Amino acid sequence: MDWIRFALWVCFIPSACLLGVDKPDFPFQSGETLTYDLKWGLFPVGSAKMVVESGLDDNQTAQHKLTFSVRTNDFADAFYKVRTNITSVIDYSFKRSLRYEKSQREGKTKREIEVLFDYDSKKAKYHESDRLISTISIPDQVFDPLAIAYFFRLSELKPNSETNLPTCDGRKFQDIKVRSGSVEKVRVPAGTFQAIGTIPEMKNLSGVFKKSPKGILRVWYSNDFRRIPVKISSKVVVGSFTARLVEAKGLKKK
Repeated sequence: MDWIRFALWVCFIPSACLLGVDKPDFPFQSGETLTYDLKWGLFPVGSAKMVVESGLDDNQTAQHKLTFSVRTNDFADAFYKVRTNITSVIDYSFKRSLRYEKSQREGKTKREIEVLFDYDSKKAKYHESDRLISTISIPDQVFDPLAIAYFFRLSELKPNSETNLPTCDGRKFQDIKVRSGSVEKVRVPAGTFQAIGTIPEMKNLSGVFKKSPKGILRVWYSNDFRRIPVKISSKVVVGSFTARLVEAKGLKKK
């Protein structure tokens, strides 16, 4: 699992009942920007940013555009340089993903990926460097890894609960089981939050973020109507990583 996937697991907990909602009252809005710092043990290694935009496509149809970027600092660049950007396009009612793009620059890995979700044929088409690599079957509603990060926020997160979340990155379609804990106080650079900790069960981890045999990924979400991911921590083969919310701009007011 690369830098991006580590950060994206932060949000895999939506409520299944939302799949039929036409116009949910979104807890986020166009212009919302969440910024995180990244640490490896005690060492700062980079930053991440998540942004929401709303607009029109070429056919003047309203849609949501989500972007996520990760970059390492000078210290981390010396051994594993990361400059990766992800874009997710969602229909305006937030029922399903339409397109997923990733420009990946991580260590020696360089990839340009595009996934198109074709609901007429019920196929996800995975392209790399403008070439069609593979197709897989999908249901009528599916969400890419970044879209799910926001779809989760449409639903109330209940303490001490468990849920399964279907997701697709263009190569695989799978369910992620997530368990939530109790409400606790979490301090990050952006402030102190009442938050709910969660543990997603992740499979097939690889690369720098391959978990150690007993490693656990934990994610904390603010226990309010915005449900912002405020902290992520994980023990992996090469040490412990932490992402903390540093700044939140453009938040929706209640």
